[in-house]
Amino acid sequence: MADWDLGQLRALAAAVDLGTFDAAARALHVTPSAVSQRIKALEQRAGAVLLRRDRPVRPTAAGEPLVRLARQLDALTADATRHLAGDATVPHVTLAVNGDSLATWALPALAPLAGDVALRLVREDQERSADLLRDGSVMGAVTSQAVAVQGCTVEPLGVMRYRPMAAPAFVDRWFPDGPRAAALAVAPVVVFDAADRLQDRWLRARRVDPARPPRHLVPASADFAAAVRLGFGWGMLPAQQSDADERAGRLVPLTDDAVDVPLHWQQWSLRTAALDAVADALRAGARAALATPV
Repeated sequence: MADWDLGQLRALAAAVDLGTFDAAARALHVTPSAVSQRIKALEQRAGAVLLRRDRPVRPTAAGEPLVRLARQLDALTADATRHLAGDATVPHVTLAVNGDSLATWALPALAPLAGDVALRLVREDQERSADLLRDGSVMGAVTSQAVAVQGCTVEPLGVMRYRPMAAPAFVDRWFPDGPRAAALAVAPVVVFDAADRLQDRWLRARRVDPARPPRHLVPASADFAAAVRLGFGWGMLPAQQSDADERAGRLVPLTDDAVDVPLHWQQWSLRTAALDAVADALRAGARAALATPV
């Protein structure tokens, strides 16, 4: 088993986190030359180039596992220090959570931990959040990926159920005869960003080319729901965001069918008390808020 040097690993992680050897040197209170030497020694030990020396520097495929290892060791070291020395320092946990979960169930689930854990939340699409686990940027992620990232564990959380929703006036204008294919091909649609595929999936199921209708890009969960409610276009909304507006008559479903997005919790296999507390809180929140897969 390889015997990795902690100082070299910290130099690698600092360079990736801060983008340059100079910034890493300032954070580690050493010279840029010392950072460079530590990383070169680590590359010799690994037998591979670990960094792309651009601005900012980026880990190579070979470097990603070692960056993740460096962050895991730092988290475990800090956790052990707090327990042994009675350190009152609040531990931090970095998480990737998709925007719709953040806007609905995840923040309320995490709120009881606010005084005990410093949370660093990264909003990322559920289909891309596993990449942040892979390169060590986050310690845990709410993700649609059911296969565990190397060095992580995975468990199902539940399903976010999305339905096509629109404002009543929008439906009256664009779908007087119902959401037929011809009308769907010209009616404006609201999408989260260029990677948002939910509306595309629903259109394809109705034999409509997703490239045909005009699109409004609204890259924030609450604003996305507001845009649909204001009549910019129709969009796929989770029940947690649309139920109250539907009961109040501000939104109506185009159809009763839904698109289910299964969510999973992935976290580092190396556990800390703070990360375990976050996982427990998210499990409880998901049980209360998410649907059970059909």
